[in-house]
Amino acid sequence: MSSDFQPPSKSLSILASVGGVVTAVIAIAILNGWSKQLSQTSIKKPEISTPETASRQLVEPNKPQNPVSGAEIVASLDAKSVVLPGQPVPKNQLTVAIIPYIAPGVGKLTPEETKTARIAWSYFQRNWNDETGLVNSVDGFASISIWDQTAAIAALVSARELNIVPVAEFEAKMSKMLKTLASMPLYKGELPNKVYNAKTLVPVNYGQLEKREEIGWSAIDLGRMAIWLKIVESKYPKMRSLSTDVWKHWQVKRLTKNGQMYGTAVIKGKEQYNQEGRLGYENYAAYGLKLWGLDVTQALDYQSHAAFVDLYGQGIPYDQRDYKNSGANNYVLSEPYILDGIETGFQALPKAYADRILAAQAARYEATKQLTAVTEDNLDRPPYFVYSSLFVNGEPWATITDTQQKHNDLRFLSAKAAIGWHVLYNTAYTRQLFDFVQANLNSKDGWYNGFYESLRQPNKTLTANNNGVILESLLYKQVGQPLTVWAGVKSQN
Repeated sequence: MSSDFQPPSKSLSILASVGGVVTAVIAIAILNGWSKQLSQTSIKKPEISTPETASRQLVEPNKPQNPVSGAEIVASLDAKSVVLPGQPVPKNQLTVAIIPYIAPGVGKLTPEETKTARIAWSYFQRNWNDETGLVNSVDGFASISIWDQTAAIAALVSARELNIVPVAEFEAKMSKMLKTLASMPLYKGELPNKVYNAKTLVPVNYGQLEKREEIGWSAIDLGRMAIWLKIVESKYPKMRSLSTDVWKHWQVKRLTKNGQMYGTAVIKGKEQYNQEGRLGYENYAAYGLKLWGLDVTQALDYQSHAAFVDLYGQGIPYDQRDYKNSGANNYVLSEPYILDGIETGFQALPKAYADRILAAQAARYEATKQLTAVTEDNLDRPPYFVYSSLFVNGEPWATITDTQQKHNDLRFLSAKAAIGWHVLYNTAYTRQLFDFVQANLNSKDGWYNGFYESLRQPNKTLTANNNGVILESLLYKQVGQPLTVWAGVKSQN
Protein backbone atom coordinates (compact mmCIF):
# COMPACT_ATOMS: atom_id res chain seq x y z
CA MET A 1 0.00 0.00 0.00
CA SER A 2 1.04 3.55 -0.52
CA SER A 3 1.88 6.08 2.13
CA ASP A 4 0.77 9.07 0.08
CA PHE A 5 -2.69 9.46 1.57
CA GLN A 6 -3.96 12.98 2.15
CA PRO A 7 -6.84 13.80 4.57
CA PRO A 8 -10.24 13.78 2.88
CA SER A 9 -12.00 16.94 1.80
CA LYS A 10 -14.35 18.35 4.42
CA SER A 11 -17.09 18.55 1.80
CA LEU A 12 -17.00 14.84 1.22
CA SER A 13 -17.26 11.78 3.37
CA ILE A 14 -14.36 9.81 2.02
CA LEU A 15 -13.24 6.32 2.74
CA ALA A 16 -9.62 6.43 1.66
CA SER A 17 -7.25 3.52 1.66
CA VAL A 18 -3.86 4.14 3.09
CA GLY A 19 -0.79 2.16 3.86
CA GLY A 20 2.93 1.87 4.09
CA VAL A 21 5.49 0.47 1.77
CA VAL A 22 4.83 -2.90 3.40
CA THR A 23 1.61 -3.93 1.72
CA ALA A 24 -0.55 -3.10 -1.26
CA VAL A 25 -2.87 -0.15 -1.95
CA ILE A 26 -6.28 -1.46 -1.06
CA ALA A 27 -8.90 1.12 -1.85
CA ILE A 28 -9.74 4.77 -2.36
CA ALA A 29 -13.25 5.79 -1.79
CA ILE A 30 -16.12 7.85 -0.54
CA LEU A 31 -19.03 7.23 1.79
CA ASN A 32 -22.16 8.81 0.29
CA GLY A 33 -24.32 7.86 3.23
CA TRP A 34 -25.67 4.45 4.06
CA SER A 35 -29.25 3.55 3.21
CA LYS A 36 -30.05 1.75 6.45
CA GLN A 37 -28.44 0.72 9.69
CA LEU A 38 -27.72 -2.96 9.70
CA SER A 39 -30.15 -4.71 12.00
CA GLN A 40 -27.98 -6.67 14.35
CA THR A 41 -28.58 -10.37 14.28
CA SER A 42 -27.68 -12.27 17.38
CA ILE A 43 -25.84 -15.53 17.06
CA LYS A 44 -28.12 -18.45 17.70
CA LYS A 45 -25.37 -20.99 18.25
CA PRO A 46 -24.33 -20.82 21.92
CA GLU A 47 -20.71 -21.65 21.23
CA ILE A 48 -20.17 -18.49 19.15
CA SER A 49 -19.17 -15.45 21.14
CA THR A 50 -19.86 -11.90 20.04
CA PRO A 51 -17.77 -9.02 21.38
CA GLU A 52 -20.58 -8.25 23.83
CA THR A 53 -20.87 -11.77 25.17
CA ALA A 54 -17.11 -11.98 25.37
CA SER A 55 -17.03 -9.05 27.76
CA ARG A 56 -19.65 -10.70 29.99
CA GLN A 57 -17.87 -14.06 30.00
CA LEU A 58 -14.60 -12.48 30.99
CA VAL A 59 -16.07 -10.81 34.07
CA GLU A 60 -19.34 -12.31 35.31
CA PRO A 61 -21.18 -14.83 33.12
CA ASN A 62 -24.64 -13.79 34.29
CA LYS A 63 -24.31 -10.04 34.68
CA PRO A 64 -24.01 -7.43 31.87
CA GLN A 65 -20.88 -5.33 32.10
CA ASN A 66 -19.75 -1.96 30.90
CA PRO A 67 -18.25 -2.71 27.44
CA VAL A 68 -15.28 -0.48 28.22
CA SER A 69 -14.29 -2.67 31.15
CA GLY A 70 -14.55 -5.73 28.92
CA ALA A 71 -12.31 -4.09 26.33
CA GLU A 72 -9.82 -3.17 29.04
CA ILE A 73 -9.65 -6.78 30.20
CA VAL A 74 -9.03 -7.97 26.65
CA ALA A 75 -6.35 -5.29 26.21
CA SER A 76 -4.66 -6.44 29.42
CA LEU A 77 -4.66 -10.07 28.27
CA ASP A 78 -3.34 -9.03 24.87
CA ALA A 79 -0.45 -7.16 26.45
CA LYS A 80 0.42 -10.15 28.61
CA SER A 81 0.18 -12.56 25.67
CA VAL A 82 3.50 -11.54 24.12
CA VAL A 83 6.83 -13.28 24.78
CA LEU A 84 10.07 -12.43 22.98
CA PRO A 85 11.85 -14.23 21.52
CA GLY A 86 9.18 -16.63 20.37
CA GLN A 87 9.20 -20.28 19.39
CA PRO A 88 10.63 -20.64 15.87
CA VAL A 89 9.23 -23.00 13.28
CA PRO A 90 11.34 -26.20 13.22
CA LYS A 91 13.72 -26.31 10.28
CA ASN A 92 12.11 -29.42 8.83
CA GLN A 93 8.82 -27.47 8.49
CA LEU A 94 10.44 -24.32 7.17
CA THR A 95 9.81 -24.75 3.46
CA VAL A 96 7.23 -23.86 0.87
CA ALA A 97 4.98 -26.63 -0.35
CA ILE A 98 6.65 -28.83 -2.97
CA ILE A 99 3.19 -30.13 -3.77
CA PRO A 100 0.65 -27.27 -3.53
CA TYR A 101 -1.53 -27.51 -0.43
CA ILE A 102 -5.15 -28.61 -0.79
CA ALA A 103 -7.48 -27.79 2.07
CA PRO A 104 -9.68 -30.28 3.91
CA GLY A 105 -13.35 -30.13 3.09
CA VAL A 106 -13.02 -28.68 -0.41
CA GLY A 107 -15.75 -29.51 -2.88
CA LYS A 108 -19.19 -28.43 -3.97
CA LEU A 109 -20.51 -25.35 -2.22
CA THR A 110 -23.34 -25.66 0.26
CA PRO A 111 -26.51 -23.63 -0.41
CA GLU A 112 -25.33 -21.23 2.30
CA GLU A 113 -21.96 -20.79 0.60
CA THR A 114 -23.59 -20.29 -2.79
CA LYS A 115 -25.75 -17.55 -1.29
CA THR A 116 -22.63 -16.02 0.25
CA ALA A 117 -21.00 -15.87 -3.20
CA ARG A 118 -24.06 -14.26 -4.79
CA ILE A 119 -24.19 -11.60 -2.08
CA ALA A 120 -20.50 -10.82 -2.68
CA TRP A 121 -21.08 -10.55 -6.44
CA SER A 122 -23.81 -7.95 -5.88
CA TYR A 123 -21.06 -5.49 -4.91
CA PHE A 124 -19.48 -5.79 -8.36
CA GLN A 125 -22.82 -5.44 -10.13
CA ARG A 126 -23.37 -2.13 -8.34
CA ASN A 127 -19.87 -0.77 -8.91
CA TRP A 128 -19.10 -1.75 -12.50
CA ASN A 129 -18.22 1.21 -14.74
CA ASP A 130 -19.46 0.71 -18.29
CA GLU A 131 -17.10 3.34 -19.65
CA THR A 132 -13.96 1.40 -18.78
CA GLY A 133 -14.86 -2.01 -17.38
CA LEU A 134 -13.19 -1.09 -14.09
CA VAL A 135 -14.79 -1.57 -10.67
CA ASN A 136 -14.89 1.01 -7.87
CA SER A 137 -12.58 0.19 -4.99
CA VAL A 138 -15.23 1.28 -2.50
CA ASP A 139 -18.98 1.40 -2.98
CA GLY A 140 -20.21 4.40 -4.93
CA PHE A 141 -16.91 6.23 -5.49
CA ALA A 142 -15.36 5.95 -8.96
CA SER A 143 -11.75 5.46 -7.96
CA ILE A 144 -9.61 2.34 -8.28
CA SER A 145 -6.24 0.93 -7.33
CA ILE A 146 -4.52 -1.91 -9.14
CA TRP A 147 -4.85 -4.07 -6.02
CA ASP A 148 -8.60 -3.64 -5.98
CA GLN A 149 -8.94 -4.04 -9.73
CA THR A 150 -7.21 -7.40 -9.30
CA ALA A 151 -9.88 -8.26 -6.73
CA ALA A 152 -12.43 -7.46 -9.44
CA ILE A 153 -10.70 -9.81 -11.89
CA ALA A 154 -10.76 -12.54 -9.23
CA ALA A 155 -14.43 -11.84 -8.54
CA LEU A 156 -15.39 -12.01 -12.21
CA VAL A 157 -13.55 -15.31 -12.72
CA SER A 158 -15.20 -16.68 -9.57
CA ALA A 159 -18.68 -15.53 -10.60
CA ARG A 160 -18.28 -17.21 -13.98
CA GLU A 161 -17.05 -20.51 -12.51
CA LEU A 162 -19.69 -20.53 -9.77
CA ASN A 163 -22.42 -20.04 -12.39
CA ILE A 164 -23.42 -16.63 -11.08
CA VAL A 165 -22.82 -14.93 -14.44
CA PRO A 166 -23.20 -16.55 -17.88
CA VAL A 167 -20.17 -17.17 -20.08
CA ALA A 168 -21.12 -14.46 -22.57
CA GLU A 169 -21.31 -11.82 -19.83
CA PHE A 170 -18.01 -12.99 -18.38
CA GLU A 171 -16.26 -12.75 -21.73
CA ALA A 172 -17.67 -9.30 -22.50
CA LYS A 173 -16.75 -7.89 -19.09
CA MET A 174 -13.32 -9.48 -18.90
CA SER A 175 -12.42 -8.38 -22.43
CA LYS A 176 -13.37 -4.79 -21.70
CA MET A 177 -11.48 -4.79 -18.41
CA LEU A 178 -8.29 -6.22 -19.92
CA LYS A 179 -8.38 -3.89 -22.93
CA THR A 180 -8.61 -0.94 -20.56
CA LEU A 181 -5.72 -2.20 -18.44
CA ALA A 182 -3.63 -2.69 -21.58
CA SER A 183 -4.14 0.89 -22.76
CA MET A 184 -4.46 3.04 -19.62
CA PRO A 185 -1.98 5.90 -19.10
CA LEU A 186 1.01 4.93 -16.98
CA TYR A 187 3.13 6.72 -14.41
CA LYS A 188 5.98 8.24 -16.43
CA GLY A 189 4.97 5.88 -19.22
CA GLU A 190 6.31 2.97 -17.15
CA LEU A 191 3.83 1.30 -14.80
CA PRO A 192 0.26 1.84 -13.55
CA ASN A 193 -0.28 4.79 -11.23
CA LYS A 194 -1.39 3.87 -7.72
CA VAL A 195 -4.84 5.41 -8.25
CA TYR A 196 -7.14 6.17 -11.20
CA ASN A 197 -10.53 7.68 -11.90
CA ALA A 198 -12.47 4.52 -12.76
CA LYS A 199 -14.61 6.29 -15.38
CA THR A 200 -12.05 8.49 -17.17
CA LEU A 201 -8.75 6.65 -16.45
CA VAL A 202 -7.18 9.91 -15.29
CA PRO A 203 -4.30 9.13 -12.88
CA VAL A 204 -5.22 10.76 -9.57
CA ASN A 205 -4.28 11.01 -5.91
CA TYR A 206 -6.27 9.46 -3.08
CA GLY A 207 -9.80 10.76 -2.63
CA GLN A 208 -9.64 12.79 -5.84
CA LEU A 209 -11.42 12.17 -9.13
CA GLU A 210 -10.69 15.08 -11.46
CA LYS A 211 -7.21 16.48 -10.85
CA ARG A 212 -4.60 14.57 -12.84
CA GLU A 213 -1.73 13.54 -10.57
CA GLU A 214 0.88 10.83 -10.97
CA ILE A 215 1.91 9.57 -7.54
CA GLY A 216 3.97 6.49 -8.34
CA TRP A 217 3.44 2.75 -8.57
CA SER A 218 3.13 -0.11 -6.06
CA ALA A 219 5.17 -3.23 -6.75
CA ILE A 220 2.96 -5.24 -4.43
CA ASP A 221 -0.19 -4.20 -6.30
CA LEU A 222 1.41 -5.24 -9.56
CA GLY A 223 2.60 -8.55 -8.12
CA ARG A 224 -0.95 -9.47 -7.17
CA MET A 225 -2.25 -8.53 -10.61
CA ALA A 226 0.57 -10.56 -12.19
CA ILE A 227 -0.82 -13.70 -10.52
CA TRP A 228 -4.32 -13.10 -11.85
CA LEU A 229 -3.16 -12.18 -15.34
CA LYS A 230 -1.49 -15.61 -15.41
CA ILE A 231 -4.66 -17.31 -14.14
CA VAL A 232 -6.78 -15.66 -16.84
CA GLU A 233 -4.16 -16.28 -19.54
CA SER A 234 -3.86 -19.96 -18.65
CA LYS A 235 -7.52 -20.79 -18.02
CA TYR A 236 -9.27 -18.97 -20.85
CA PRO A 237 -7.75 -19.27 -24.37
CA LYS A 238 -9.96 -16.44 -25.65
CA MET A 239 -8.45 -14.09 -23.07
CA ARG A 240 -4.83 -15.16 -23.51
CA SER A 241 -3.67 -12.41 -25.85
CA LEU A 242 -5.59 -9.73 -23.93
CA SER A 243 -4.03 -10.79 -20.65
CA THR A 244 -0.56 -10.82 -22.18
CA ASP A 245 -1.18 -7.37 -23.65
CA VAL A 246 -1.59 -5.96 -20.15
CA TRP A 247 1.83 -7.22 -19.11
CA LYS A 248 3.41 -6.02 -22.36
CA HIS A 249 1.94 -2.55 -21.71
CA TRP A 250 4.09 -2.27 -18.59
CA GLN A 251 7.73 -1.18 -18.70
CA VAL A 252 9.01 -3.43 -15.91
CA LYS A 253 12.71 -2.51 -15.89
CA ARG A 254 12.53 -0.53 -12.63
CA LEU A 255 10.02 -2.86 -10.93
CA THR A 256 12.82 -5.05 -9.60
CA LYS A 257 16.45 -4.50 -8.65
CA ASN A 258 18.99 -6.94 -7.21
CA GLY A 259 16.29 -9.55 -6.70
CA GLN A 260 14.01 -7.20 -4.74
CA MET A 261 10.81 -5.34 -5.62
CA TYR A 262 10.80 -1.56 -5.90
CA GLY A 263 7.99 0.98 -5.84
CA THR A 264 7.88 4.74 -6.22
CA ALA A 265 6.24 7.62 -4.38
CA VAL A 266 6.15 11.30 -5.25
CA ILE A 267 6.84 13.53 -2.25
CA LYS A 268 6.73 17.29 -2.77
CA GLY A 269 7.17 16.78 -6.47
CA LYS A 270 10.18 14.48 -6.17
CA GLU A 271 10.19 10.77 -6.86
CA GLN A 272 11.32 8.36 -4.17
CA TYR A 273 12.40 4.89 -5.33
CA ASN A 274 12.19 2.40 -2.48
CA GLN A 275 12.48 -1.31 -1.81
CA GLU A 276 8.92 -2.48 -1.18
CA GLY A 277 7.50 -5.22 0.99
CA ARG A 278 7.88 -7.03 4.29
CA LEU A 279 7.38 -10.69 5.22
CA GLY A 280 3.97 -11.78 3.96
CA TYR A 281 2.93 -9.46 1.17
CA GLU A 282 6.48 -9.19 -0.11
CA ASN A 283 6.74 -12.93 -0.76
CA TYR A 284 3.20 -13.27 -2.11
CA ALA A 285 3.59 -10.43 -4.61
CA ALA A 286 7.08 -11.53 -5.61
CA TYR A 287 5.67 -14.92 -6.59
CA GLY A 288 3.44 -13.17 -9.11
CA LEU A 289 6.34 -11.30 -10.68
CA LYS A 290 8.36 -14.52 -10.78
CA LEU A 291 5.61 -16.11 -12.91
CA TRP A 292 6.42 -13.52 -15.58
CA GLY A 293 10.15 -14.18 -15.41
CA LEU A 294 11.39 -11.33 -13.22
CA ASP A 295 14.27 -11.83 -10.78
CA VAL A 296 12.76 -11.60 -7.30
CA THR A 297 15.09 -14.01 -5.52
CA GLN A 298 15.63 -11.79 -2.50
CA ALA A 299 11.95 -10.82 -2.23
CA LEU A 300 10.99 -14.50 -2.10
CA ASP A 301 13.39 -15.17 0.78
CA TYR A 302 11.15 -15.79 3.81
CA GLN A 303 13.99 -16.62 6.24
CA SER A 304 16.66 -13.91 6.16
CA HIS A 305 14.60 -11.25 7.95
CA ALA A 306 12.22 -13.51 9.90
CA ALA A 307 12.02 -13.69 13.69
CA PHE A 308 9.37 -15.12 16.00
CA VAL A 309 7.22 -13.78 18.81
CA ASP A 310 4.91 -15.81 21.04
CA LEU A 311 1.32 -14.59 21.16
CA TYR A 312 -0.93 -16.57 23.50
CA GLY A 313 1.66 -19.35 23.36
CA GLN A 314 1.91 -19.51 19.56
CA GLY A 315 5.19 -18.54 17.91
CA ILE A 316 4.32 -16.37 14.92
CA PRO A 317 6.75 -15.06 12.28
CA TYR A 318 7.41 -11.37 11.84
CA ASP A 319 9.83 -9.28 9.80
CA GLN A 320 12.70 -7.78 11.78
CA ARG A 321 12.75 -4.78 9.43
CA ASP A 322 10.37 -2.58 11.44
CA TYR A 323 9.64 1.14 11.42
CA LYS A 324 12.47 2.03 13.81
CA ASN A 325 15.23 0.37 11.83
CA SER A 326 13.91 0.63 8.28
CA GLY A 327 11.24 3.33 8.11
CA ALA A 328 8.54 0.81 7.15
CA ASN A 329 5.92 -0.88 9.30
CA ASN A 330 6.24 -4.67 9.61
CA TYR A 331 2.56 -5.58 10.00
CA VAL A 332 1.69 -9.24 10.61
CA LEU A 333 -1.68 -9.72 8.89
CA SER A 334 -3.96 -12.56 7.86
CA GLU A 335 -4.53 -11.62 4.23
CA PRO A 336 -1.18 -12.37 2.52
CA TYR A 337 -1.16 -15.87 4.00
CA ILE A 338 -4.79 -16.46 2.98
CA LEU A 339 -4.13 -15.27 -0.58
CA ASP A 340 -0.98 -17.36 -0.86
CA GLY A 341 -2.84 -20.47 0.31
CA ILE A 342 -5.87 -19.97 -1.92
CA GLU A 343 -4.03 -18.90 -5.05
CA THR A 344 -0.75 -20.84 -4.98
CA GLY A 345 -1.14 -23.56 -2.34
CA PHE A 346 1.57 -21.96 -0.17
CA GLN A 347 4.21 -21.67 -2.88
CA ALA A 348 5.43 -18.26 -1.70
CA LEU A 349 5.36 -18.74 2.09
CA PRO A 350 5.64 -21.81 4.31
CA LYS A 351 2.26 -23.16 5.34
CA ALA A 352 3.74 -23.49 8.83
CA TYR A 353 3.74 -19.67 9.03
CA ALA A 354 0.04 -19.52 8.18
CA ASP A 355 -0.67 -22.32 10.68
CA ARG A 356 0.89 -20.27 13.46
CA ILE A 357 -0.88 -17.03 12.51
CA LEU A 358 -4.29 -18.68 12.56
CA ALA A 359 -3.43 -20.59 15.75
CA ALA A 360 -2.53 -17.37 17.57
CA GLN A 361 -5.90 -15.86 16.69
CA ALA A 362 -7.71 -19.00 17.83
CA ALA A 363 -5.68 -18.96 21.06
CA ARG A 364 -6.69 -15.34 21.64
CA TYR A 365 -10.31 -16.43 21.37
CA GLU A 366 -9.75 -19.20 23.90
CA ALA A 367 -8.23 -16.72 26.35
CA THR A 368 -10.59 -13.77 25.82
CA LYS A 369 -13.73 -15.26 24.24
CA GLN A 370 -13.22 -12.63 21.55
CA LEU A 371 -13.53 -14.06 18.03
CA THR A 372 -10.46 -12.86 16.13
CA ALA A 373 -9.70 -12.67 12.40
CA VAL A 374 -7.61 -9.56 11.84
CA THR A 375 -6.11 -7.95 8.78
CA GLU A 376 -5.96 -4.54 7.09
CA ASP A 377 -9.02 -2.85 5.59
CA ASN A 378 -11.18 0.22 5.13
CA LEU A 379 -13.30 1.63 7.95
CA ASP A 380 -16.62 3.47 7.89
CA ARG A 381 -15.23 6.24 10.12
CA PRO A 382 -11.94 8.10 10.66
CA PRO A 383 -9.14 7.26 10.06
CA TYR A 384 -10.88 5.26 7.26
CA PHE A 385 -8.12 2.66 6.89
CA VAL A 386 -6.17 0.65 9.46
CA TYR A 387 -3.87 -2.33 9.73
CA SER A 388 -5.31 -4.61 12.37
CA SER A 389 -2.17 -6.58 13.14
CA LEU A 390 -1.17 -9.53 15.25
CA PHE A 391 2.18 -7.82 15.76
CA VAL A 392 3.68 -4.61 14.40
CA ASN A 393 6.73 -2.56 15.37
CA GLY A 394 7.19 -4.53 18.58
CA GLU A 395 3.55 -4.29 19.75
CA PRO A 396 1.08 -7.19 19.94
CA TRP A 397 -2.50 -6.92 18.65
CA ALA A 398 -2.04 -3.30 17.57
CA THR A 399 -4.38 -1.59 15.13
CA ILE A 400 -2.56 1.31 13.50
CA THR A 401 -2.48 3.58 10.47
CA ASP A 402 0.49 3.73 8.13
CA THR A 403 1.70 6.75 10.13
CA GLN A 404 1.72 4.67 13.36
CA GLN A 405 -1.40 6.27 14.88
CA LYS A 406 -2.91 3.70 17.21
CA HIS A 407 -6.62 2.83 17.00
CA ASN A 408 -7.03 -0.34 19.02
CA ASP A 409 -10.62 0.68 19.75
CA LEU A 410 -11.34 0.12 16.03
CA ARG A 411 -9.97 -3.42 15.79
CA PHE A 412 -12.48 -5.56 13.93
CA LEU A 413 -13.15 -9.12 12.88
CA SER A 414 -12.63 -9.13 9.10
CA ALA A 415 -15.20 -10.82 6.87
CA LYS A 416 -12.66 -11.71 4.16
CA ALA A 417 -10.20 -13.08 6.72
CA ALA A 418 -12.89 -15.13 8.46
CA ILE A 419 -14.11 -16.77 5.26
CA GLY A 420 -10.61 -17.16 3.81
CA TRP A 421 -9.32 -18.92 6.92
CA HIS A 422 -12.39 -21.16 6.94
CA VAL A 423 -12.03 -22.47 3.39
CA LEU A 424 -8.31 -23.09 3.97
CA TYR A 425 -8.52 -24.85 7.34
CA ASN A 426 -12.13 -25.90 7.99
CA THR A 427 -11.75 -26.19 11.77
CA ALA A 428 -14.27 -25.74 14.56
CA TYR A 429 -12.82 -22.29 15.18
CA THR A 430 -12.99 -21.17 11.55
CA ARG A 431 -16.58 -22.44 11.41
CA GLN A 432 -17.38 -20.05 14.24
CA LEU A 433 -15.79 -17.22 12.25
CA PHE A 434 -17.79 -18.13 9.17
CA ASP A 435 -21.06 -18.33 11.10
CA PHE A 436 -20.41 -14.99 12.77
CA VAL A 437 -19.98 -13.31 9.38
CA GLN A 438 -23.18 -14.88 8.11
CA ALA A 439 -25.16 -13.64 11.09
CA ASN A 440 -23.74 -10.13 11.40
CA LEU A 441 -22.25 -8.76 8.17
CA ASN A 442 -24.78 -9.42 5.41
CA SER A 443 -26.22 -6.54 3.38
CA LYS A 444 -28.17 -6.47 0.13
CA ASP A 445 -25.23 -4.71 -1.56
CA GLY A 446 -22.43 -7.09 -0.55
CA TRP A 447 -20.62 -8.15 2.60
CA TYR A 448 -19.65 -5.51 5.12
CA ASN A 449 -15.93 -5.39 5.88
CA GLY A 450 -16.14 -6.51 9.48
CA PHE A 451 -17.39 -6.20 13.05
CA TYR A 452 -15.80 -3.85 15.61
CA GLU A 453 -14.73 -5.60 18.80
CA SER A 454 -15.17 -2.70 21.23
CA LEU A 455 -18.04 -0.89 19.52
CA ARG A 456 -19.97 -4.14 19.04
CA GLN A 457 -21.31 -3.11 15.66
CA PRO A 458 -20.55 -3.72 11.98
CA ASN A 459 -17.89 -1.88 10.07
CA LYS A 460 -20.32 -1.08 7.27
CA THR A 461 -17.82 -0.32 4.56
CA LEU A 462 -18.42 -2.14 1.27
CA THR A 463 -15.28 -2.76 -0.79
CA ALA A 464 -14.12 -4.59 -3.89
CA ASN A 465 -11.27 -6.30 -2.06
CA ASN A 466 -13.38 -7.69 0.79
CA ASN A 467 -16.01 -9.08 -1.55
CA GLY A 468 -13.42 -10.21 -4.11
CA VAL A 469 -11.44 -12.22 -1.56
CA ILE A 470 -14.67 -13.82 -0.35
CA LEU A 471 -15.55 -14.86 -3.91
CA GLU A 472 -12.14 -16.30 -4.73
CA SER A 473 -12.14 -18.16 -1.41
CA LEU A 474 -15.39 -19.86 -2.37
CA LEU A 475 -14.07 -20.62 -5.85
CA TYR A 476 -11.08 -22.30 -4.21
CA LYS A 477 -13.41 -24.50 -2.17
CA GLN A 478 -15.51 -25.38 -5.22
CA VAL A 479 -12.65 -26.39 -7.53
CA GLY A 480 -10.67 -28.13 -4.78
CA GLN A 481 -7.28 -26.81 -5.86
CA PRO A 482 -5.13 -23.70 -5.47
CA LEU A 483 -6.31 -21.38 -8.22
CA THR A 484 -3.01 -21.21 -10.13
CA VAL A 485 -2.94 -25.02 -10.18
CA TRP A 486 -6.58 -25.21 -11.24
CA ALA A 487 -5.96 -22.72 -14.04
CA GLY A 488 -2.87 -24.57 -15.28
CA VAL A 489 -0.37 -21.80 -14.56
CA LYS A 490 3.17 -23.06 -15.13
CA SER A 491 5.56 -22.26 -12.31
CA GLN A 492 8.92 -20.64 -13.06
CA ASN A 493 12.08 -22.27 -11.71
